[in-house]
Amino acid sequence: MKHDNRDAIDFANEPVGRLFRRMIAPTLISMVSMVILNLTDGAFIGHGAGSDALAAINIAAPIFNLLAGVGIMFGIGCSVVASIHMAQGKNKAASINITQALIGALGITVIICGLMLCDLSTTCRLFGSNETLIPLASSYLRWIAACEPLFMLHMVGSFIVRLDGSPKFAMATSLVGTMLNIFLDWLFIFPFGWGLEGAAIATSISFSISGLMVLGYLVFTPQTLHLYPLRMTLKSIMLTLRNIGYQTKMGFSAMLGEVAVSGAIITGNYVFIHYLGEAGVAAYSVACYCFPVIFMMANAIVQSGQPIVSFAYGAGNQTRLAEARSMMLRWAVTTGILVSVGMFLCSDYVTMLFLDATEPAYSLCIEGLPYFGLGVLFLTVNIVLVGFMQSIEQASRATLFTLLRGFVIVIPTFILLPELIGNVGMWLAIPTAELITLLLIYLSQKVLTKRNID
Repeated sequence: MKHDNRDAIDFANEPVGRLFRRMIAPTLISMVSMVILNLTDGAFIGHGAGSDALAAINIAAPIFNLLAGVGIMFGIGCSVVASIHMAQGKNKAASINITQALIGALGITVIICGLMLCDLSTTCRLFGSNETLIPLASSYLRWIAACEPLFMLHMVGSFIVRLDGSPKFAMATSLVGTMLNIFLDWLFIFPFGWGLEGAAIATSISFSISGLMVLGYLVFTPQTLHLYPLRMTLKSIMLTLRNIGYQTKMGFSAMLGEVAVSGAIITGNYVFIHYLGEAGVAAYSVACYCFPVIFMMANAIVQSGQPIVSFAYGAGNQTRLAEARSMMLRWAVTTGILVSVGMFLCSDYVTMLFLDATEPAYSLCIEGLPYFGLGVLFLTVNIVLVGFMQSIEQASRATLFTLLRGFVIVIPTFILLPELIGNVGMWLAIPTAELITLLLIYLSQKVLTKRNID
């Protein structure tokens, strides 16, 4: 069955600027809807369940950043591989690859969530919780983990739907989930009085529906990319494992990007609770609500540019490749500057959204957010540059810089800066790590350019 309102996107011939704008509009709307959900969810929880509930969310967040990383890894990986196949006229191979990606992502999700549900208390301790926050974090994790496979279906499937030429439908699945989640958050937290557990139930219901919408599209209304029945012969299974391995290699740095967010949150949880106690973690949780917002906006640029870049790369069109890279960087710089200035000027309003003025965390957050906001420009540009590397099969290089910004540099900055310059150093740890990474990317590009000239 075909959509009669198909977006009719021509990755091969349409001007890059127009093509990117057509891709970025619905993708950005999807991401903005997630931003609104993220902020509204935090506001409802902060005002309806208290600062301890916000701190508990911050304990649970790294786990789901990890799972989101798995989804982005498979989404980017299959999208890169399928784009190149489509550029070469191999639509059947592209369909096989997207089917294998969905199977791989769902399998890993079931394993991770199953292990996590076996011992929620240990899971919470592992991610920086103290005994006070374990009951709250566990109640949240229990509901979210149960529906995570459908979340994963939505995440990976959205990449496939966009590549299939229907970015507006991918946008619609996010909007439906967001609007329903906001309503159910309000209903379950305030009139029903279910607190943090109500927020978890609301999220589980809402994005399960988004996942089912994506599944319906892939089963009943795809244009080019179809779910393909895989054979169960030994040869076919080995081929599937090989293809999944290659897709994960292409998208691995994208997963590391999400894990890097988790690494920063976990390290920050330990550092903030050490210096400032539970109020510090609650204040830091507001920055951590902003962190995924920034990450999602940068990812909107990456996800919009990736099919264009990978298609041009598969077709060997260097001119379109350069145009797409320039377009992505312009969007990254503009977005980064606007958000950074906004966080600097409006830290009090952002804090008021999440915390009551009577909370000890309130003043800590107002003082710290402007420092945290200094790193937004560097973070946005880094994510886009790494995303471009992924899209042209530079997996090793993308992985290297993701490891640097997510682990190798950020952990020492979190440890050293508070010792050197006091509490401000905790807020400046992530901006410092992102700036150092950007400088290393720039220097490495200079070296590569010189080597190519020579």
